[in-house]
Parts: sequence; structure tokens; C-alpha cells
Amino acid sequence: MFTIQINNRNIQAKAGETILQVLKREGIKVPTLCHLEDLFPTGACRMCVVEVEGMDGLIPSCAFPVSKDMKILTHSPKALQARKTIIELLLANHPDDCLFCVRNGNCDLQSLSEEFGIRQRRYSGVKDNYNIDSSSPSIIRDPAKCILCGKCVRICEEIQGVSAIDFINRGSEATIGPAFNEGLNVSSCIYCGQCINVCPTGALREKSDIKRVLDALNDPDKLVVVQHAPAISVSIGEEFNIKPGKDVMGIMTSALRRIGFDRVFDTSFAADLTIMEEGSELVSRIKNGGKLPMMTSCSPGWIKFVEEFYPEMMDNLSTCKSPQQMMGAVVKSYYAERENLDPKKIFSVSLMPCTAKKFEAERPEMSNNNIPDINAVLTTRELARIIKMRGLDLNDMEPEGPDTPFGERSSAGKLFGVSGGVMEAALRSAHFLITGKEMDDPQITAIRGLDGIKEAHVKIGDLEIGVAAASGLANARNLMEQIKNGRDDIHFIEIMTCPGGCINGGGQPIGKDLDAIKSRMKGLYQIDRDASNRLSHHNEYVNRLYEEFFEAPNSHKAHELLHTHYHKRDVMK
Repeated sequence: MFTIQINNRNIQAKAGETILQVLKREGIKVPTLCHLEDLFPTGACRMCVVEVEGMDGLIPSCAFPVSKDMKILTHSPKALQARKTIIELLLANHPDDCLFCVRNGNCDLQSLSEEFGIRQRRYSGVKDNYNIDSSSPSIIRDPAKCILCGKCVRICEEIQGVSAIDFINRGSEATIGPAFNEGLNVSSCIYCGQCINVCPTGALREKSDIKRVLDALNDPDKLVVVQHAPAISVSIGEEFNIKPGKDVMGIMTSALRRIGFDRVFDTSFAADLTIMEEGSELVSRIKNGGKLPMMTSCSPGWIKFVEEFYPEMMDNLSTCKSPQQMMGAVVKSYYAERENLDPKKIFSVSLMPCTAKKFEAERPEMSNNNIPDINAVLTTRELARIIKMRGLDLNDMEPEGPDTPFGERSSAGKLFGVSGGVMEAALRSAHFLITGKEMDDPQITAIRGLDGIKEAHVKIGDLEIGVAAASGLANARNLMEQIKNGRDDIHFIEIMTCPGGCINGGGQPIGKDLDAIKSRMKGLYQIDRDASNRLSHHNEYVNRLYEEFFEAPNSHKAHELLHTHYHKRDVMK
């Protein structure tokens, strides 16, 4: 430890820290537009510049290490004028459509313009003209709003290991886009939406289904059903200033009914159903010499990743559809028969923390007799917009329960929202399916938490099963390479596309930090800890569904509706 001086105050700092790290620890706010926590700094935007005594020019605090006796001024007239000029130059080539922009009120460039009191355009010239890229089923790219901060490039390459976008051209001609500046649909993009979450402006956004959903709600000939994913209830509240991680499932259900949805179901029910199918599939593969390691198929970005980069490992994927698609299939088959409804008149909506779910819902594999399992997918952000459009506030509502028969869930199904949760839920039921007995302790701590790769060896009867859970596709790539190179002690692998799992999905509230992600995770673990039923195979309504409709897990009828087979293809291109 040594002493440095910041704004004429003596501050303790450690060797190896950057100026920005010390400033954050001391509660001194310096704006940034390009900085990503835990990644090597680039110093690209220069918004975080500070004045350091004895040095010529201004220093980017995100990329400069502290040293003993350093004297720093963070808000000197010189530093403030430099930041203001940078913003003014960015605005000179930025569209004047804030009122129409999806990020209006939640845009870093807009916020900094307000903070620095910019009230007029100081620089003007011919603006660049770009075409909006709407080719992707999940993501819209608007290059005119891009400020070249590079965050999307870095998250795609360094965290997701996909590298679907990069800088194109040089100097004043520089832009960001896919290879050859073509559409996202012909790139290696896996539609995860992590680029949207780090974009400081509206250059990247999800492809909205709000209008389609509202049109369906206003159609008297449609029965509009909605399901909500496990992670939604611990994140949607943040859009209404509710503490991150607080479970608001009851009041969210109430809001959905007031909006006009005819039925409100819980995707966690379908997560329990997935566990019954996936657990039975795992047991069958282990006992009958099937393809191992078996890999989960719940995360559509991960499926696209395998199709793009590891097509030779497609047979390792579980044949189970995701909970979203299973719920959609059951609603338009079992539920339609039970209620004497025409499946074509059911408009099925899913509320997901994920932009890739929009892509998944459009896949040709996700339909039965040309009737799609899911008609529209809304992200957490889109749901919040609809709630506000209807003049509702989650803080002023009383909780209500979901509709039966797809409102019953175990807490195992709820764990699907966090990395390692699918694995934990599956092992709880696999133990019962193999031994006929319950696990002594259903909580498997080795695969909990936010580590990129988590591993365990679990004893189930006479079997020792090696399991691994990875989140963030760069971590998944690491694990896949180990398997390709001959590693054979892992039998079951869970992959979540987004770092930490669905709690950090590409459709979640923008601008939230790691503490919010941790709070969402703790919220799901708290639900599991307090639940009376923590086991998918004890879900009464799932068992009734098998008795009345599917007969047994992995039955012929179950395979027709709840399973699929993925293959390398170019349908979306």
C-alpha cells in the first residue's frame, strides 16, 4: 500500500491498481463509455481522462496504473472540457431521434449530455448514412447510433467466444459490423443479446414483439396465454425500483391478468417436465451405452453455438426441447384438448430473459402440424414496457397465483434461471430414477455460484457421474475442447449461453451491475431453500400429465411433442 493524492485528498492505493479502480473504491465518479469490468482496459473512449501532475496531456484513468505520490485531479477544468468536447463530437454524428429511441431515458450518451449541460450543437457536418440491419430474428442493429466504444465487439469475442462482429475500415470510415458488413443472419451470431446489454446507446436492441402481442390481446377470436421464465420474477421488479432479487411472481401475475392475458402459466412447470424427460434420457444413455457426455439443450444460443462451431458434437445434445417450447407444445395439445380449444386460435406468448428465445420460437423444429409451439417472445424489458404502457406499477398491486394446471412447480424448476440450476434439478430426479430413493441433501453446492466452469463427481447408487456446468460461451468452448481432446470423466454437461445463466440474459434490464446479478441468483436460491417441494418428480401436475396424456417420460408421444433433433442448417440465413 502507498499514498496517492486525489483532488487534494490523501488516498491509500495498491500496486497494480488502475486510477479508475481507486476512484471507484473511493466513491469518486468518472464517466466511461468503453470500460468493461474485469476485461483488459482499452482506453478507447477517453471519457475517463484525468489530470496527473507532471504529465503532459490528460491520462485515461481506466488504463493507467497508480504509482506512489501520484497527484490526480479528476474534475479539473481541463478534464471537464475534454469530456464535454468528446460528447459534443459524438452528438455531431448521432441521430436526433431520442424521443423515438428504445433507449430513451436509459442511454449513457443521453445521460452524459445532460450531466455536462449540453444544450446546443457546437459541431455540425454531413452525417453518415447507414442501413438498419433487421435480418436477425432476435437483434436489430442500427449503425447510425453506434459510437464505436467497442463493447459489443469485446463481449462477443472475449466473453462469448463467437466473434460475430468487429471493427470494419479505418479512421473516419470505421464502423462495427459482421464480416463483409453483411447481415447478422449470415454471421456466426448466436443471438444471445449480450451485445445489447453492454451497448451504451440504441445501436443494438431486441426485435420487438410488443405490437404482435397487443394485437393478439385485442383480437376477440384469440385465447392469449402467457408463460414466464424462472428468472423473470427476480429481475422484472428492477424496472419498477424494486430491490434486485426480490421474487415478485405474484404481483407480476396480477399485472399480466390486468393487461388482458387469458391464462398465466409458469415456465417452471415446464422446467419440471424437462427434468423428467432429460433425466430419463440421461439415465437411458448411461445404462444403454448412449452418446456421452450428454449436453443440455435448454439454451438456444448454445444450440446455435454448437451448430456453428461444433457440428460434430450435435449428437451429444439432449433431444429435449427447452421449457419454453415444451410449455408451448403442451398448451396447444393437452390443454387444447382438455378445454376443447382450436390450437390455431391459441396465441402463446413467453416472457423470457433471453433474446435468443425469439430465434428458438421461429425454428422450424419448434412446431407441430405447422402450428408453432410459441407465437411471440417478450424479453424482460419488453414486458416492463407493456406494464408501463397500461399504466400499471408493480409496487401498487396485490399478488395472485398462476392458472392451473401449469402453475404448479417445484423449486427445482425455478433453479433453471441460474447457471448450474438445470444440472442440480436433473441430478435430484436422476438420483430417484436410478435408485428409487431421494438424495440426502438436494443442494449440490459444487455447481452453484457464478464461476465460469463448475465441476463435480456425484455418487448415485453404484454409479459415479461426472458433471460440469459452464456459462458464457468462451467457457463452453474451453470445455468442448477438453472433450474433443479425449477427456472422458464427464457424463453430463449443462451449458448456459449467458455468463451466470438466465439471471444475466440478453433480455434482462440494461445497466445492472454484478451486485444485481448476484442478488437475482440469491433470490432463486432463497426460493429453493424455502420451498416445500424441491423435486421435479414430485410435481403433482407433471405426474398427472403423464398419467392422462404422455403415459411415461420418453414415451413415443412425449418424443413427438417434447423432443426434437438439431442439425446443421441454413434455414435462418
